[in-house]
Amino acid sequence: MAWLGVDVGGTFTDLVLFDRETARLEVLKTPSTPKNQADGILTGVERLALDPASLERMVHGTTVATNTALERDGPRLAVVSTRGHRDVLVVGRGNRMAMYNIKAPPNRPLIPRSQCFEVDERIKADGSVHRSLDERQAEELGDLLAAEGYTAVAVCFINAYANPVHERRCAEILAAKLPGASITTSSAVLPEYREYERFSTAALNAYVGPRMRHYVGDLRGRLEKAGMRAPLTIMSSNGGSLPAKRIEELPVLSMLSGPAAGVIAATHVGRAAGVPDLITCDMGGTSTDVCLVRGGEFDMTTEGRVGAFPVKIRQIDINTIAVAGGSIASATAGFLKVGPRSSASTPGPASFGRGGQEATVTDANVVLGRLRTDRPLGGEIHLDRAAAVEVVGRLAAQLGLSVEAMAEGILKIAAVSLAGAIKEVSVMRGIDPRDFALLPFGGAGALHAVDVAVELGMKTVLVPPLPGNFSAFGLLVADLRRDLVQTRVVCTDEAPVAAVRDQLKALVADAQEELAEAGYGVDRTRFSASLDMRYAGQSFELSVPVALDVADMAEIEQAFARVYAARYGAPTAARVEIVSYRVAAWGLSEKPVLPPVDPTGRGLEAARTGTGEVVFGGIAHPTQILARDLLPPGMTLEGPALIEEAGSTTVVPPGWTVALDTIGCLVMRQK
Repeated sequence: MAWLGVDVGGTFTDLVLFDRETARLEVLKTPSTPKNQADGILTGVERLALDPASLERMVHGTTVATNTALERDGPRLAVVSTRGHRDVLVVGRGNRMAMYNIKAPPNRPLIPRSQCFEVDERIKADGSVHRSLDERQAEELGDLLAAEGYTAVAVCFINAYANPVHERRCAEILAAKLPGASITTSSAVLPEYREYERFSTAALNAYVGPRMRHYVGDLRGRLEKAGMRAPLTIMSSNGGSLPAKRIEELPVLSMLSGPAAGVIAATHVGRAAGVPDLITCDMGGTSTDVCLVRGGEFDMTTEGRVGAFPVKIRQIDINTIAVAGGSIASATAGFLKVGPRSSASTPGPASFGRGGQEATVTDANVVLGRLRTDRPLGGEIHLDRAAAVEVVGRLAAQLGLSVEAMAEGILKIAAVSLAGAIKEVSVMRGIDPRDFALLPFGGAGALHAVDVAVELGMKTVLVPPLPGNFSAFGLLVADLRRDLVQTRVVCTDEAPVAAVRDQLKALVADAQEELAEAGYGVDRTRFSASLDMRYAGQSFELSVPVALDVADMAEIEQAFARVYAARYGAPTAARVEIVSYRVAAWGLSEKPVLPPVDPTGRGLEAARTGTGEVVFGGIAHPTQILARDLLPPGMTLEGPALIEEAGSTTVVPPGWTVALDTIGCLVMRQK
């Protein structure tokens, strides 16, 4: 029996197949099919010569929900709000997006004001009913929405987190008038206060819902037709997987599906390698995601965004930048710029031979010899060096540089941009990246890892096994996870600790029910709790871990004081408030094992596949080319070297060493 992880990226669809009987991992890359991601997945399953009936488990990382929101090509969406509050999504927080430009236009809202509607109702902040729902208005609105062809509706009422009764009733009325429409209530998606963020998250959920349900249903149907009987699960943004049915109900949970899987894989490999402090760098074709991991744990956030839209669901704290292998380099007023425009998978970089006419990061690597043209990229794409030289040469002529100098300039700017993204999750939070190892993955991560490390002063780079398919591997490592939250604002000197325990226990009970429905018994579950807390009068909260059976309120207050002091320097004497209660619930899954490297048949001579000229610092260096799967463990080699494998190439520049450890990680260190 086997497990299959499938991660769909902008350029490639990555598959990792784990055979439980032999503990063998098989990887494959196939070009992504943006019009219908299921096409690329089925192509990959066919190329693996995989009998779908042999699958016990399939976990999928998808960008369908994210792409729908970013490209704004979802269905016609209506937002129904409390009378007097139809402009919540339009006004937002009133933030100025360009800090020093007082004339900068605001971000365009997800939908125009004309698609926001109102009904009479009002719930107070304490959950009591101030004004009952006008059901006649709701029925009339349902008739209007049906007549105008709306297929998605988000019901977002003021203070619905405290009492969802009006939202639920309004949704029932609209569902009767709009059969088959995607109807979301904000209290079901996010029972938290802060109206704009809750409304935005609920609206996005309704907006991406129809396409996500169609995609998941189509994929599941085609897999079942091919013989698969295993349940399909989808990676969610919090680093856990969920049954496809649950994602169909709450597709907004899958907004950071692929990047989250890479972080899960990184923590798994970091622990196995004895390197728990990592900064991940997932560099693909269209974007790069970075995340800080301390002690084998990553931070979570509720301040995520998809494009300009806040998404307040709990998710791994990942920073994304639009610089990657397909990023386009351009010159404006004598200055070189890399990204955010991307060649994507179609037409792709010029070296792909698909009609690309602008220089990209990938083309620069081809020009410098870091990507060789005698081996297909990802096993699929035959690189054209002449095309890369032509487009990079045109850009070089604009700036009066040689082709090689231009190519190195492109890579330098890309490295500086990536280093800047890493500083946002480290230096800007008072954390020194030099105390961490850089763990690169994705198709382009290992190509640029040392350049990024040098920019940050980092001395160690850890390239994991299967870097080109690493996020797909992470899908198989991830447990099922669900995060539940409930806002109840109260001062710690007014609430008995028993009330805190009861609120947390209620969330645990809801989580247990959901885990049991997914097939996880009590012996395969785990729970943790935290409280969002602040000093009275403050606008923002800190997440404070607490025990589910916390003994007294003083214990909670002391935990908050420690977290506050670590973030801001010292606690104060002000009253402390609990704002929201959170429970994380895991359904524990079996995980693939990274077997120790077998030295049989390995050796330096066996691994050496040739030599080539690679440019470093303006000088062409004779560089040894090595096959990663034949490198002997424990032997330290000096750069320059290119270490090749399916889906990725690791660049070891002069002044750095590399060694293969016992679990198959490449460990690079500065001499």
